[in-house]
Amino acid sequence: MIGYKAFDNNLQCNGFQYEVGKTYEKPYKKDEIELCTDKVFHFCRELHRIESVSCYCISESRVCEVIAEGDIVGDGRKYGTNKITILREIPREEMNEYSVFNNGSCNSGDYNSGDWNSGGWNSGDSNSGNKNSGNKNSGHYNSGHCNSGNKNSGHYNSGHYNSGDYNSGGWNSGDWNSGYFNTDTPLVRIFNKETEISREEMDFPSFLWFNLTAWVSSDTATEEEKEAHKVDIETCGGFLKNLTYKEAFRIAWDNASVKEHKKLLALPNWNNEIFKEISGIDAEAEIAKEVEEKNEKSRN
Repeated sequence: MIGYKAFDNNLQCNGFQYEVGKTYEKPYKKDEIELCTDKVFHFCRELHRIESVSCYCISESRVCEVIAEGDIVGDGRKYGTNKITILREIPREEMNEYSVFNNGSCNSGDYNSGDWNSGGWNSGDSNSGNKNSGNKNSGHYNSGHCNSGNKNSGHYNSGHYNSGDYNSGGWNSGDWNSGYFNTDTPLVRIFNKETEISREEMDFPSFLWFNLTAWVSSDTATEEEKEAHKVDIETCGGFLKNLTYKEAFRIAWDNASVKEHKKLLALPNWNNEIFKEISGIDAEAEIAKEVEEKNEKSRN
């Protein structure tokens, strides 16, 4: 489980000294650990929870992304584990970028830890960037090896050594290439057709980035789910539910605005049938219904 932990300015918590990149373990088994005791390392799944469950003020503390690698206890707001890894310290600039702070104080909005990749945060060797899961990457968000660009997902046998960005092939100095030895940036192919624009010119709706898991709390779980996930609910106050691709797509769609839905229709080569086949959602029909309902409300 990915989460967040606050420290004082010396990267200490309750007098214990931590270090980024290191793993710490308590000598207690699953049936011995308890929340709010020194038998666990405490953390929150959501960044904004820190101030409500601890004595730390986020604007005055150092905050790190952590991963709970051992057994977990929790109440839905605060969690504890007997084994924790300090993944990285979150720079102040990054927290500002993600609107965690507003004029120097913490916002109460959500910050979903499920949005980050669990394969990242420099789990390989010789990384000088951030969130790399391969080896010898000097860029950021690389899952391959020897990439000096950013967000490359290639591998040694199928290609890597990319100096550009967002490449899935190898040895590319351009961006968004899926092949090899390319120096330019290809035009986008979307809805099974070529376009005359580049990736940077496309305005995708934000709901297209979604998680394939969802947190189900004890008060929203069905009776069947409560029985199947009894242990998780008793220890953590809920459980992490795996969603099918179309289930996750539907949840993201339902939580998005009509304005975001309409962005789909402006995409090049828009094809409702292809989108429906992929997502299970008849976008044009649902948008038309949403618009009609909105107009009906305005008339009344």
